[in-house]
Amino acid sequence: MSQSLSQLYVHLVFSTKDRVPVLHPEISERLHDYLAGIFDEIDSHSFKIGSATDHVHSLFALSKNLALCKAVEHVKRVLLNG
Repeated sequence: MSQSLSQLYVHLVFSTKDRVPVLHPEISERLHDYLAGIFDEIDSHSFKIGSATDHVHSLFALSKNLALCKAVEHVKRVLLNG
């Protein structure tokens, strides 16, 4: 039986609650590093993470062992609950 390979890149964008502008430059770098660690926890390497004051963009390679909805759920749960 032949082996199947896949590579899925995801551009995930999510906003702050009520789009309140709370992501100021002085915390953005720490937030980006924290998000990269969250992606590493689920074996989904992040390539680029950026943000504006009211939303975050992240480009990552989705793990072949994880559904996209579970990856997004994990990232948002960890961000909200620490």
